[in-house]
Amino acid sequence: MSRIRQLIAREVLDSRGKPTLEVEVHCTSGHWGRAIVPSGASTGGGEARELRDQNPQWYEGQGVQRARELLHREIAPAVKNMEVTDQFAIDKLLVELDGTPEKGRLGANTVLGVSLAVAHAAAQVQGCPLFVHLHRLWLSVPEAPELSDPWPPKIPLPQTNMISGGLHAPGRMAVQDVLAVPQAAPDYPTALEWLVRIHRQLGRLLVQRGLEGHLVADEGGYGPQLKDHRQAIELLYQAIHQSGLRPGEDVLVAVDVASSHFWNGTHYRLGPQWLLTPEEMIQHAVELAQLYPISSLEDPLHEEAWSDWARLRRQLPPQVDLIGDDLLCTQAPRVQKGVELQAANAVLVKMNQVGTLSETLRTMRIARAAGWKCIVSARSGETEDTTMADLAVATAAEGIKIGSVTRSERLAKYNQLLRLWEQVQRHWNP
Repeated sequence: MSRIRQLIAREVLDSRGKPTLEVEVHCTSGHWGRAIVPSGASTGGGEARELRDQNPQWYEGQGVQRARELLHREIAPAVKNMEVTDQFAIDKLLVELDGTPEKGRLGANTVLGVSLAVAHAAAQVQGCPLFVHLHRLWLSVPEAPELSDPWPPKIPLPQTNMISGGLHAPGRMAVQDVLAVPQAAPDYPTALEWLVRIHRQLGRLLVQRGLEGHLVADEGGYGPQLKDHRQAIELLYQAIHQSGLRPGEDVLVAVDVASSHFWNGTHYRLGPQWLLTPEEMIQHAVELAQLYPISSLEDPLHEEAWSDWARLRRQLPPQVDLIGDDLLCTQAPRVQKGVELQAANAVLVKMNQVGTLSETLRTMRIARAAGWKCIVSARSGETEDTTMADLAVATAAEGIKIGSVTRSERLAKYNQLLRLWEQVQRHWNP
């Protein structure tokens, strides 16, 4: 038995130089855990809410001093002396303490920082790697659909950012990200080498074409000024080929459209003179999937267009995954609605969209029970925290979106997956 003795919170910076919360949980046994909360630029309307100070004299209103104070004043006394391994009880208390559907009082960033730090401390108490502890939690989520299979830990397939636009590279193409997916790599180290090879070749190709091939966007992908996303896909296709790999066989392309951010209420604005009606946008998405070696489309329609999503799902080739991010926001009720309407077949998982580890795991179990894929995702404002890599492995997620293969907040996760690959090979794939 090891009980929570103390919580410590501090204001630190994420990869965009924006304040975020770091939380430490210290136990009576001397064990402790730490977690840092990420923050997104491209956010869905259904996400749990961050708490920011709104003080223009401190980090232009983006500080998290108030979240830190609430954590010390309200959360710390409430969780003190709770058994640190009782993740579900602690998370339930955190939700009750906040008391709002969107975590708006204490803030999803405050609540999630505590929830994840508790998981880290519990793993230390039990003397096991974090992914092993998370796997045990994954198998025992209360009030969640039963798993039809034990789902042992496995390394997810990376979806790696290569070219960015949207809110990740404002002023570039409307579509947010074009990504490479090394589907035929025999193992994770090989997949990572392929991705680095493609990224470097893409940079050389951009320079050869007189485009920006050095500067990067929020998630480390290139941010050249392109005509549109079709040019980005074609450039990536060529870079894959010039890397000695086969586009469409060795490596596929994924597209994060993030269309809610260029939906004006009646049309999708893909360019100054390129406006599409919902029906035209559906047809455009289908044509992209037929023309290019696309493995998945993420948020190709805006976040409340449920019936349009269902129509698109019926028209897409069966091998193309339709991923809901802004549509679903890692929220169990929205995923359940998506399942009932057959509006997608994959959920993007971002822990700070919902606010606790328990709720994240429950949402993933609902998706699993429906036969959907789970893709664990980072945010544009990331940190050196690697919890998401352990979560993806622990839950046998099909995919992981970390960002590009540059910038240390991204590489921390890719490198953690290398360590986890060794452990999974040793203990689960003898």
